[in-house]
Amino acid sequence: MYLQRLLLAVAVALFVAVVCAAEDYYKILGVDKSASEKDIKRAYRTLSKKFHPDKNPQASKAIQKANIHSTCLATTKTAREKFGEIADAYDVLSTSSLRKIYDQYGHDGVEQHRKGGSAGGRSNDPFDLFSRFFGGGGHFGHAPGARRGPDMEVRAALPLRDFYNGREINFLVEKQQICDSCEGTGSKDREVVTCDRCSGRGMVIQKHMLAPGMFQQVQMACDKCGGQGKQVKNPCPVCAGQRVVKKGVETSASIEPGMGKGTRLVFENEADESPDWVAGDLIVVLDEEAPELGQGEGERTDGTFFRRKGKDLFWKEMLSLREAWMGEWTRNITHLDGHVVRLGRKRGEVVQPFAVETVVGEGMPHYSEGHLHEHHEEGEDEPGNLYIEYMVVLPDQMESGMEKEFFSLWEKWRKKIGVDLGVDSGRPIPLPEEEHKDEL
Repeated sequence: MYLQRLLLAVAVALFVAVVCAAEDYYKILGVDKSASEKDIKRAYRTLSKKFHPDKNPQASKAIQKANIHSTCLATTKTAREKFGEIADAYDVLSTSSLRKIYDQYGHDGVEQHRKGGSAGGRSNDPFDLFSRFFGGGGHFGHAPGARRGPDMEVRAALPLRDFYNGREINFLVEKQQICDSCEGTGSKDREVVTCDRCSGRGMVIQKHMLAPGMFQQVQMACDKCGGQGKQVKNPCPVCAGQRVVKKGVETSASIEPGMGKGTRLVFENEADESPDWVAGDLIVVLDEEAPELGQGEGERTDGTFFRRKGKDLFWKEMLSLREAWMGEWTRNITHLDGHVVRLGRKRGEVVQPFAVETVVGEGMPHYSEGHLHEHHEEGEDEPGNLYIEYMVVLPDQMESGMEKEFFSLWEKWRKKIGVDLGVDSGRPIPLPEEEHKDEL
């Protein structure tokens, strides 16, 4: 009985050790077994940039934090090892033949397949895979520190409601990407050979005759390999040997409450890709959509027609002459997030035309770009205000009975308050004309 328990304990320990030593590739990338090729590529793109030990100095801290919560001593690893795991997982799951073997036989099956020399000819260097994926390296020999490609700027227009509430947005960006079929080699079989014209130098020397017996030597880019020094024999049918393709890429961004028009969201190394350079940054500039009457009536609230300046909001409210003069009215304005702002006046409270009322704290939420501000001036981190401007709508005409009643009330009110339009209007009072006498 004791022996059986001992054997069972050893078996469990071995099982745990195996599980800890060889973590599931799907788990490493954070996807499930039904994940599409697009999902796997998206996961690798995110994780490889997050844990790249050279491109992200915070990668080591993230690994240390993960190690603290790890239940397996075998899984305690450095950022470089984690980066290698991510690359290995992507290399297997992005190759259909290796993925089938892995799904059926696991890690052992993949290792046996690789030992048999059928790994597809890919490099086992995770940094080489990263270079091929993002550009700036790979088969055309660009070393670390390769030149950087141009940045790309696109604009995304959002309604004011999204700037107030925040949301995740998805948009399509048309950009140049390294061909997946040939992995940026331009070759159908992924084989690249040295150019036989320039002998791999990428440059050729040509002679030009300036005059009889006089020649000039000019160094210029090889027209056969395009200055690359290498060429392909079997061009890739997908990219026609160009190594890159143009296609729409779905991109997502997080809009935080309080962001404003002109905010620039930077996505590192997400611009046009090429084997000849490291991809530049994709910069998304946020614009504010102008509201249109009748657009999206099913979702429209009063807040559709708010106007914004900085972190303050502005709203125009219409009042009838009776409401402006006599009071005793209420309004319910539906704000951008659906909550109600209540306005009103008691009986006898007059609202002057173009009067502005301040509703404190009902403007835009406070937002600090990057959240790096350690100190704020008093009130700087408070939400903005809502300013209500009142517009008084006058009737087009008055009936005779209504006119008499109006002027009767006006005279009573004027005498009671003591209003003198000549004085209170601020206009200059004309001086009495002096008595003129004829001169003798």
